Amino acid sequence: MLKHQAIPSLAAIIILFVSCQNNIQPVDYVNPYMGNISHLLVPTYPTIHRPNQMLRLYPAREDFTSDTMDGLPMAVTSHRGKSAFSLYPASGELKAGEIRKYTYDGESISPYTWKVRLCEIDTEVRFAPSDKGGIYELKFSDQGGNNSILMTAHNGKLAIDNTGMSGYQNIDDHTRIYIRAEFSPAPEYQASSDESNISLSFGNSHNVSIRYGISFINEEQAQRNMELEVSGKDCSGLSAEGRDEWNRELSKIEVYGGTEEEKSVFYTSLYRTFERMININEYGKYYSPYDRAVHDTERNIYTDDWIWDTYRAAHPLRAIIDRKSEEDMINSFIRMTMESEEKWMPTFPEITGDSHRMNGNHAVAVILDGYRKGLRGFDVDSAYMFCRNALLHKSLLPWTRQPLTDLDMFYHDSLYFPALNPGESETCPFVDPSERRQAVAVTLGHSYDSWCLSELASETGHKEDIDLFRRYASAYKNLFNNGTGFFHPKNSDGKFIEPFDYRFSGGMGARDYYDENNGWTYRWNCQHDIPGLINLMGGEEKFAEDLDATFREPLGLSKYEFYSKLPDQTGNVGQFSMANEPSLHIPYLYDYCGQPWKTQKRIRTLLSQWFRNDLMGVPGDEDGGGMSAFVVFSMMGFYPVTPGIPEYAIGSPVFERIVIHLENGKTFEVIAKNNSAENIYIRSAALDGRKLERPFISHEEIMSGGTMVLEMDNRPNLSWGSEK
Repeated sequence: MLKHQAIPSLAAIIILFVSCQNNIQPVDYVNPYMGNISHLLVPTYPTIHRPNQMLRLYPAREDFTSDTMDGLPMAVTSHRGKSAFSLYPASGELKAGEIRKYTYDGESISPYTWKVRLCEIDTEVRFAPSDKGGIYELKFSDQGGNNSILMTAHNGKLAIDNTGMSGYQNIDDHTRIYIRAEFSPAPEYQASSDESNISLSFGNSHNVSIRYGISFINEEQAQRNMELEVSGKDCSGLSAEGRDEWNRELSKIEVYGGTEEEKSVFYTSLYRTFERMININEYGKYYSPYDRAVHDTERNIYTDDWIWDTYRAAHPLRAIIDRKSEEDMINSFIRMTMESEEKWMPTFPEITGDSHRMNGNHAVAVILDGYRKGLRGFDVDSAYMFCRNALLHKSLLPWTRQPLTDLDMFYHDSLYFPALNPGESETCPFVDPSERRQAVAVTLGHSYDSWCLSELASETGHKEDIDLFRRYASAYKNLFNNGTGFFHPKNSDGKFIEPFDYRFSGGMGARDYYDENNGWTYRWNCQHDIPGLINLMGGEEKFAEDLDATFREPLGLSKYEFYSKLPDQTGNVGQFSMANEPSLHIPYLYDYCGQPWKTQKRIRTLLSQWFRNDLMGVPGDEDGGGMSAFVVFSMMGFYPVTPGIPEYAIGSPVFERIVIHLENGKTFEVIAKNNSAENIYIRSAALDGRKLERPFISHEEIMSGGTMVLEMDNRPNLSWGSEK
């Protein structure tokens, strides 16, 4: 298997990791139910899978509060996507095509196993996953007569032979997921007229097992995956394998001190960062939706990544604790692009191809960040050219993948994306009617992406492009309103849109001008040039005042009215939204203006307010590791404000001691002396015994190993970190 393995000597050590007070291992702290009831947006799902592997599964129900379950799913094809293939058990006769819902209880989910009882038929269910397969074990009640299972491929086809069942389900018009399943004992069967489902009869057999493998290549590969991973095994053995694997991954970071609840929040958040990307290498081959062909590979190939969310913290976290996988992921971006017709770096790569959701081309941030953090396991020159191609030749319009439009030509000439005046009809037929132009968000996003590419050009010797992309990187300045101190949309005549309300202008989700969040959030979306933003706002003192105002400005409407306009901007503290990714770096900006004590206070307050070990413990969309990685970083005490700059802003760690086991065999430790719920402020700091006065730590300092010691206090030290 080509899957990356942990260093044996390290694995032997860390798998024995125990807390100071008990024998609980890191995986035991994971609560997949955390955040399953949403404040407003899409909740988290209790996902069962191996870390970053192809087979994922969660219960098929409307939400956590639903008292019924729509069968037993066999695979989830994309993050928050629908299930492929389903099992419907029955006690008694079950006809082909007869779909049922089940009341359930006794459910227990961990990252590596699922147990549940189906009430109406009194059947115990257990499931465990491998990388590309799984095992279901059903224990029917002794009261039953003819115990049956309906298996459906929904919009696909199934066929049965002497030893098992094979088939496929269509995901879209050019991508399929295939399955091979074997049953014990062997059933009798009845197929539906359209072959989309099969009824399997097991007579009076009360214990039934289903072993299966999935593939995106073909049925033969699904069978091979099954044979290599689950044949001859049972749920107990497969669960034990999964538990060990999860402990190896989660134990890369040890935490000491804090409460048991805080450890649950930490390790649950870390678990969420391993849900994506997924490894689609099927023992040396993979299916590419970009050219609709099967390719050979000697490396792991990953997909299913919403880069708009994950570039901010999920990818930077892997650049510390899982560097080989991060290299493979960047290499996967390059492979996708090579296999595509347009040769544009992807933005939202899924199993069906690049869905190009949201805005921007933030893969360039992932590549620059990885390269500057020492990752070299990819063709950086190809990566550069593919990013360049996307930034110059692909439309900047949100939620579309197409060549340049008239609006793009305007942008490249004027260095800002034009907005419509209130009441003005859309003139560009390619604008998504729901997502709108997002004129400010597009301008700010392209500015950051261009800065990333200019820096990558400098790193890789493409000197002819440096000035070009630095020019684009400064485009954000063209929308700054000196009179208000906000980024303000302009029309095609170069005039600011008026009248204007930075809270509510822009329609649903403020999408005429921003994206999902309002002008208060996008006021701070200039990650690549924070000194320039400070200067625009009038200096450090005014910058800090405006930051304070963000957390204090009232909603301005009742909650139901506010969220009817800005449903993505939940988790509010004033106008700050803890629930959406463009806000994640904002609390750390105090480090840049001489007031890091406010970062310390904000981070500890936000973590305790919005991230808890309960069903509502996540304030918004988790989005595949993006927000969870913010929690992991913040609870450790530092955060990558600007991916592309190998530096981290220091916050306030939650734990007394954090140990990061690095792939180079070294460890980096954060020790927070006298840390507590009250002692949240840094009185003094030292790095490897030397006094540390700056509120930043470099990536090199972390990867070199060593210890950062923070003396914590219940009163802020206004001078620590104030001088840069």
